[in-house]
Amino acid sequence: MANPRRGEIDANLNGTSYRLCLTLGALAELEATFGDEDMLALAMRFENGRISARDAARIIGAGLRGAGYDIADTDVARMRADGGAAGFIDVVARLLSATFAADERAGKVEKVEARRVEAESHRPFPGTT
Repeated sequence: MANPRRGEIDANLNGTSYRLCLTLGALAELEATFGDEDMLALAMRFENGRISARDAARIIGAGLRGAGYDIADTDVARMRADGGAAGFIDVVARLLSATFAADERAGKVEKVEARRVEAESHRPFPGTT
């Protein structure tokens, strides 16, 4: 059984139950895949809710590999999910939510972003550019 406190979810793919988890390594893999510079940029990318089928295969693949399975994205792309395309979207949504959107963490992410923006706006000395 998945441990949501650890960011894990369970999903039924190809009639088999899998545990998925976006570990730090899986997140680094997604950063490299999508060309994002950090985890905050990655989270913001997924926040808009527009995810292609290729994105879904990459996210699910990273989640499977994060949980210890040796499954390539091309193999994920050939899998079937309960509920068809909607089932894949459900898996992606639950995985991203378990990773980024826990109620406690959501506020912290916003605070971290606000601090980053504030730090970037401060100049070391008044009147400098």
